[in-house]
Amino acid sequence: MVKIGFVVEGDSEKLFIESDNFRNWAVQYQIEIVMPVINAGGGGNLCPRNIEKYIEACLSQTKPDKLVILTDLECEPCITQVKQRIDNERVTKIFIARKAIEAWFLADTEAMRSWLENPEFSENFPEQTVKMPWERLREVGKTYHKRKRGVGDSKPIFVRKLINTFHFSIERAAAHPQCQSAKYFLEKLKEIAQLAHKSI
Repeated sequence: MVKIGFVVEGDSEKLFIESDNFRNWAVQYQIEIVMPVINAGGGGNLCPRNIEKYIEACLSQTKPDKLVILTDLECEPCITQVKQRIDNERVTKIFIARKAIEAWFLADTEAMRSWLENPEFSENFPEQTVKMPWERLREVGKTYHKRKRGVGDSKPIFVRKLINTFHFSIERAAAHPQCQSAKYFLEKLKEIAQLAHKSI
């Protein structure tokens, strides 16, 4: 097993990475997601002056073979610029969700339909929402949800519910034709594991 440690931008990413669903996906590719996932508490903290302490926390607490970062693009114009801003020699790979990780949730049509109790729902361009994907989830919840519960007042509570109750699947999100960052995330994690196994 290749031990991969994560430093993530926020609560949504941490809940996703620590979920049984994702960790079970990882195991089939000989990847162990080591705990705890280090939460930087906001993309602004993943900058050169702050990132070292999160990397150090991950390395000291989890002893990973590989360390990766998962963050959001948000309103930045260029993925390359975000990667350059937070790059560090001790980081194996930086993953960036286009706009935000909540776009991945929108891309899992099956989980969304289950939550919304609506078999017709489909988000055609989850990574190209007019506003941020979290705002799109709010809008969708109010528009489609039978009981108008929406996403509620707490993002972590909603994300936990989408993962555990409605069984969000990163594989289904990655299979969406317009969710390339989720696809890239899974492909590159598998590649990291394959290269690590070859070097053993």
